[in-house]
Amino acid sequence: MDNQAKARDKSAVVKTRPLANDDAKWVTLVETTYTDPEGIKRTWESAERLTRPKGCDIDGVGVAAILQDPAKPNDEPRILLQKQYRPPINQTVIEVPAGLVDPDETAEMCAIRELKEETGYVGELVKDKSFDVSPVMFNDPGFCNTNLRMVHVTVDLSRPENQNPKPQLEENEFIETFSVPLKKLWDICRNFEKEGYAIDARVGSLAEGIEFARRWKLA
Repeated sequence: MDNQAKARDKSAVVKTRPLANDDAKWVTLVETTYTDPEGIKRTWESAERLTRPKGCDIDGVGVAAILQDPAKPNDEPRILLQKQYRPPINQTVIEVPAGLVDPDETAEMCAIRELKEETGYVGELVKDKSFDVSPVMFNDPGFCNTNLRMVHVTVDLSRPENQNPKPQLEENEFIETFSVPLKKLWDICRNFEKEGYAIDARVGSLAEGIEFARRWKLA
């Protein structure tokens, strides 16, 4: 077992405590007063990120990265996934590479940077401009304003820099990167859940979409 896997297996919540807004660095709680469709005034409690760059319309990106080898055009496409422990749910989560946008950074720039930092792979946007970046997606709009764009990337395995990729993780990051066949993602997610992993909504939604397309013969 590698060091990343060992660290992941040892991770566990030690304690939790209430956190005052003044002590929070990353998020805050707000109460919003609004009027409903009948003009009745109501309130809503929610969370907001404190990290969105000024003038930016998103907090971060998710990266759907497909591995491709030009020398093997008939091979099944594989998608890059990660295992990462997440303290809020006290579980290791199956995720796509992702990260927060830096000031003056586009979604596309952020995706290529995060992919390189977290996995070591150098990717490029898919060529079809109608499919390279998704619309803005809100993770849980009934609870928080957090949002992102999915960026669709290909990784050319024949490039020298992708022969032996080396992640550039921060000291508090313990991420295990792996790949799976894209068309089997639904069954793979179900198996991971049985093994005790949590499934990130972006991975689950992608898997469900692929399974919908298969069952209803949409492609």
